[in-house]
Amino acid sequence: MAKIERVLISVTDKSGVGAFARGLAKLGCEIVSTGGTAKLLREEGLIVTEVADVTGFPEMLDGRVKTIHPRIAAGMLAIRDNIEHMAALAEHSIPAIDMVVVNLYEFEKTASRPGVEKHELIENIDIGGPTMIRAAAKNYQDVAVVTAPVDYRAVYEEMLRNSGVLSPETHWRLARKAFAVTAAYDRAITNALAKLDPPEPPTLDLRVPLKQSLRYGENPHQTAALYASGHSGIAGSYQVQGKELSYNNLVDLDAAWQLILEFDRPAAAIIKHTNPCGCAVADSLADAYRKAFEADPVSAFGGVLAFNGVVDGETAQEIAKTFIEAIAAPGYSDEAQSILAAKKNLRLLRVLDVSTDEPVVKSISGGFLVQSPDYGAPFKIDAVTERKPAFEEMEALQFAWRVVKHVKSNAIVYARGTQLIAAGAGQMSRVDSVKFGAAKAVLPLEGAVVASDAFFPFPDGVEEAAKHGVSAVIQPGGSVKDAEVIAAADRLGIAMVFTGVRHFRH
Repeated sequence: MAKIERVLISVTDKSGVGAFARGLAKLGCEIVSTGGTAKLLREEGLIVTEVADVTGFPEMLDGRVKTIHPRIAAGMLAIRDNIEHMAALAEHSIPAIDMVVVNLYEFEKTASRPGVEKHELIENIDIGGPTMIRAAAKNYQDVAVVTAPVDYRAVYEEMLRNSGVLSPETHWRLARKAFAVTAAYDRAITNALAKLDPPEPPTLDLRVPLKQSLRYGENPHQTAALYASGHSGIAGSYQVQGKELSYNNLVDLDAAWQLILEFDRPAAAIIKHTNPCGCAVADSLADAYRKAFEADPVSAFGGVLAFNGVVDGETAQEIAKTFIEAIAAPGYSDEAQSILAAKKNLRLLRVLDVSTDEPVVKSISGGFLVQSPDYGAPFKIDAVTERKPAFEEMEALQFAWRVVKHVKSNAIVYARGTQLIAAGAGQMSRVDSVKFGAAKAVLPLEGAVVASDAFFPFPDGVEEAAKHGVSAVIQPGGSVKDAEVIAAADRLGIAMVFTGVRHFRH
């Protein structure tokens, strides 16, 4: 491999680029650069050749055109062992470029902003950057391409050891990474633009980078891994402490996190095998957790938790009283971390960003199912019985309605105030879910309300709920036997409201 003598640097993320460029200059490299990068490098005391001096053409169109030029492309694409290629460079006095240091406009950051307009997305699509990266990677045997600040140190140290030369293995490794960078960039653009013009895109792009390998899947004989393309949600969270996360931990944490996003006031959720066994809203996280825990202390043992606020010391003290597998929260106070650090195996996740608009993807044999997330669906509160819900019942009904959509179908939730009392999950008949939820209840059911994720097909579900002292019911409605169900509620003195929205969860 030949010594690297000329380096083109043009970066959006300028972290570490000054030190890297100084190191390259000390090794005798000529630095060619553009715009803001050139200005920064000059401020660092470096001698910089402007791209415009190489091309003989100024930057134009508000910076849209600066590196798209034959003199730049040829300097990167010429094969050094090809006599005709090198003769062409010499004939046109085109300098060979031996290394390209480029990272791209922050398109994904722009696309993630709420309410971003189409013209903003378009203007943040990098053209020259991907072109240079691809050209350099295509000619990897002669040109090194560096696309991330994290690689600066290793590249410089190898050049320092080898008199300005990088090994063929390093050239190839950097090229592979470069193609992955441009592929990910194109995917981000495609996905962002697809959201502007629903419905479904003609191709489902699932190219997502590996974040970590997992010990095993749902069972020890299954292999598993976590893939994540950003920093949102559970997949993009940061682990604060605890042993390695398992596949099942991540699935349960995601269920808990999705539930907790339903609430603005301090809320706590306890999940066991993807179903809520505790959930409550209160004036503080500690009170919310205490109320959530008392609904089913047996099932809470070995469960996972989610909170919609920073976990404080009081809440941590309550958590520490029992065995918990993992917790997801926006953060943890120093006192809370100190308390929970005593439980060394307890996994703490800090969820850095909230995302509720990502498509839901599920694999089936031979393909994938994709749907929009079950957030934000408008629903009505239509009181259909003779007795209308009292204020306290309405508060409980709306709380239960938020929880029930996170319980596996057929789903029934018993609630009082803003506290989950019991849940009947995943039964093959709805009346059995009503019975199962009541059988699981630790707290009194008298005066509780019931939420059903889908309509009651027969009056038996409401009749069963009435046996346990339920005072009000919320359900979508829509059954051919709605009139019979309403009549049963009237006969039993139960208030009932329809929402017109179903919340199956399979």
